[in-house]
Amino acid sequence: MQQDERYMRRCLDLAVLGMGTVSPNPMVGAVIVYENRIIGEGYTSPYGGPHAEVNAVEEAIARFGEQEASKLFHGSTLYVSLEPCAHYGKTPPCADMLVAKGFNRVVIGCLDPFAKVNGQGVKKLRDGGIATELGVLEQECLFLNRRFFTRVTKQRPYVILKWAETSDRFFAPEEDAQRWITNKASRQLVHKWRSEEDAVLVGAATAIIDNPALTTRLWKGKHPKRIVIDRDLRIADDAAIFDGTSEAIVFNAKQTDWKPNKKLIQLENFDLYLAQNILYQLYLMDVQSLIVEGGAKTLQLFLDAGLWDEARVFESAARWGKGKASPRIEQFPSEEINVGDDRLKLYYKEV
Repeated sequence: MQQDERYMRRCLDLAVLGMGTVSPNPMVGAVIVYENRIIGEGYTSPYGGPHAEVNAVEEAIARFGEQEASKLFHGSTLYVSLEPCAHYGKTPPCADMLVAKGFNRVVIGCLDPFAKVNGQGVKKLRDGGIATELGVLEQECLFLNRRFFTRVTKQRPYVILKWAETSDRFFAPEEDAQRWITNKASRQLVHKWRSEEDAVLVGAATAIIDNPALTTRLWKGKHPKRIVIDRDLRIADDAAIFDGTSEAIVFNAKQTDWKPNKKLIQLENFDLYLAQNILYQLYLMDVQSLIVEGGAKTLQLFLDAGLWDEARVFESAARWGKGKASPRIEQFPSEEINVGDDRLKLYYKEV
């Protein structure tokens, strides 16, 4: 079991290399071991490309040649962090491929709850004569793909709340003006987070006052979709959020219209179940994860609805003495990390 855990940890390390590119697929890592030696490994390619198991097999073939690799597979264990797929999607079923290659053993981190897989991959492997074990580092594997599992089981994106507050718990100045709270390292970290998620959301007031671009300009990575709640379409057309860098989606009460630099989506009964309706629309658009960055009213909207999964709160050493109070989470942080002279508090609604 100790050896199985060792190789499964390697699968997890590989899987995160796909963060920000595989959605709406899960992040998966795979390792092929022959006589205590890794002969191939891989992780899921960007969406539409080969899965982790295929990439691991292809690496082994590239290293040893197809004939020799085929012989090695018969005596090898394949480790994979998520149940191999059992259906035709963008690619053929990985479970069928593993049976065809004649692997001796497959060790799986956790089941895939997607209806077309969910135990069917394991069944195909076992019916194909492969010794199959399930549940090695299961909790770690479940946590890794919490975004994917939330979308599949709850029919909504995984929601991350993010804000910064002073040490005396103020979120913004009393006047409608921008004032930085966090240090440069924290701001760069936020840009890294944006590159890892599908979309980022703000309210109209934040878009008007701060005029944020909501890009990853301080980090190398893809730009997320930019989502804004603008009930009465108050945001100017030349706002940074509409610069065309990435898709912009505006939830509003007035009109639906597809424009070159923004998509307007009208919500009927706008103020009724607003957070729920936004998340469901994003789910239908294959958005798997969402960072809600503000302002305070928008963050509170998701907190009050109980529609959040994770919160990342920066606390700076600054004291303002007055300002707009920051949102509140009625639980202790799961983890605290220093980011320069800022303190990052991580909360998980359910783990």
